[in-house]
Amino acid sequence: MSEDVGLAKRYFANRAKLIDDLAARDEDFRDLCRDFATAEELRETWARSPAPERDERYAECAELVESLRIEIETALDNTAIIPFPRSRK
Repeated sequence: MSEDVGLAKRYFANRAKLIDDLAARDEDFRDLCRDFATAEELRETWARSPAPERDERYAECAELVESLRIEIETALDNTAIIPFPRSRK
């Protein structure tokens, strides 16, 4: 699991414990982190590519990385929210 969440933990170092806790109990979150790492690897690959379509593919990957980063951040924010109990009338 460590390789799945490693990039997310680097991006959100101050929330590493929360990432580990959420990943341990939420398969969808682990998949999101894995997709994030894969998209970043692709972005780095396209950054070094000599292919003529490099700039276009790099931009697509960069957009995907940012979108996944926002999804992870939102998931972490939602997990960190502690709901107030409803008061009984």
